[in-house]
Amino acid sequence: MITLEHINLVVSDIQQTLSFYQAAFPHWRVRGGGEGKWYGKPRNWVHFGDDYQYLAFNDDGVGENRDLTGHQVGLAHFAFVTNDLKGIIERLAQAGFIVDKEGAEETVRDNVYYIDPNGYEVEFVQYHSDIPSQRNSYE
Repeated sequence: MITLEHINLVVSDIQQTLSFYQAAFPHWRVRGGGEGKWYGKPRNWVHFGDDYQYLAFNDDGVGENRDLTGHQVGLAHFAFVTNDLKGIIERLAQAGFIVDKEGAEETVRDNVYYIDPNGYEVEFVQYHSDIPSQRNSYE
């Protein structure tokens, strides 16, 4: 078995980044952090998650993220499955973050997309079936 353990994101401001992800994942915590250098440039880093998976944030980012409406090579988005999409939307709204776009209307799932403080597109999806053939329908 293989599972995804972490995603490592270069950001410009760790605290601003945490404000988004802490609202989405109130059960996660800062697991650890520190200082270091990456190819000669100082940076701070934190691991934010639970005991099994996390997001790594490194604050040595400069410039803008890729244009999500363009066709440049790079990360398009990443997604998290939830059993309480409405709760995530409410918590993020209370923290000052609004839905960037709604997902397609489908009976088996609801989903929304946000742009995090660093320009990464983050999808949250709630499935209404545990049957793989329904969840993975491409019609």
